[in-house]
Amino acid sequence: MADTADPRTPAQIEADIRRRRAVLAETLDEIGVRVHPKTIVGDAKARVVSNVDHTLGRAYVRVNGVVSEVKAQFVDEEGSPRLERVVPVAVLVVGIVGLLALGSRRRRR
Repeated sequence: MADTADPRTPAQIEADIRRRRAVLAETLDEIGVRVHPKTIVGDAKARVVSNVDHTLGRAYVRVNGVVSEVKAQFVDEEGSPRLERVVPVAVLVVGIVGLLALGSRRRRR
């Protein structure tokens, strides 16, 4: 039959029990904080904010790229406007605004 006697003294056993109780109390406190409704809500808010920030960042990069592409169509490498492209667009915009104004004016009569 195996010797099952604990070689520790009663004082060592009591000290071990106190240490284990302290560790268990700390673990229970951590669990209590993790499952507290305010902690859960705070974690959820943080995830939402992180996702929104990530989405907005990606959208900003994409919009910035589109704006750069459009700008490249109307401005040369030196920053000067490309008149061969700006003038037709300006004429088109003025024409559309004129037609809208004319249509609005006709509706009033």
